[in-house]
Amino acid sequence: MTASVEAPDQVIAGVASLVESVRTAYRGRAAAVEDAVACLLSRGHLLIEDVPGVGKTTLALALGKALGLAVQRLQFTPDTLPSDIVGLTVYNQKTQVFEFHPGPIFTPILLADEINRATPKTQAALLEAMNERAVSVDGQPRKLPEPFLVLATQNPVEYLGTYPLPESQLDRFLMKIALGYPDLEDEKRLLVSGGANKVLAAMRPAMDKSTLEEAQVATEQVRVAEKLLDYIMKIVQRTRATRDLLLGVSPRGAQGFFRAVQARALISGRGFATPDDVKRVAVPVLSHRVLATLPGSYDSGPSGQREREAIQRILDEIPVPL
Repeated sequence: MTASVEAPDQVIAGVASLVESVRTAYRGRAAAVEDAVACLLSRGHLLIEDVPGVGKTTLALALGKALGLAVQRLQFTPDTLPSDIVGLTVYNQKTQVFEFHPGPIFTPILLADEINRATPKTQAALLEAMNERAVSVDGQPRKLPEPFLVLATQNPVEYLGTYPLPESQLDRFLMKIALGYPDLEDEKRLLVSGGANKVLAAMRPAMDKSTLEEAQVATEQVRVAEKLLDYIMKIVQRTRATRDLLLGVSPRGAQGFFRAVQARALISGRGFATPDDVKRVAVPVLSHRVLATLPGSYDSGPSGQREREAIQRILDEIPVPL
């Protein structure tokens, strides 16, 4: 159980301002913005699976603008190489020394666009970076900037020319979500405003780096009662015992679940977590970390639909602590 330390009012106000600022540019579901901010507060990473044109790039750019941080976009293709991500060492004939040329991963926010179009070897180049927040080039470790957020997008697995991400790669993402289409009124306002590019160009930072660091520390200090911690662990353990799932949630997944619950509480303006926070983040945090045993999970319905349904059934079956 975490220490009982209330989140400072200025941190809570800063997080609310950050969410609202991103919402001015991204006109899709508010839940998607909150999930992206939750990943940032939890020092996690976000995977978005959806069709092109629904605002994945806009969400990443708006988050960077609202934080005053650089955003690098890397378009993954079948011929993308690991060196295209982490960089490479080149021999300088004038100085007669090897010089390191950093790749796009050396950025606070990396938009890894259509990550599942790259080969498994290239996808693996992100593993160390996402977990260790560092990369090794020619045997030499190099630290990545802080904060560091990978916001990756992928087309649904039914699309041609895609390579499904392995379980070890999926487990590095704190959340996996779908954006969906915006509401009618939001889309109308987007059309009248001239599109997201105009809004992005006019955006000013809503939170500076030091406040973000304070918010990340405050997230770790959000109070989680013992009964709520037991509730979280019951959900995790049920994924490992149910016949609906062949693969349950890993210990890394349980840690991410706990941290996402804390982040969700802070986004809601509280220094303590509630069962509603657990229910809100359970599906996006856990569904991509499990594997359904039922046949046809890859040939009927959207990608991961059976896994999401299995997590939802577990939530429905386990009593909520009072």
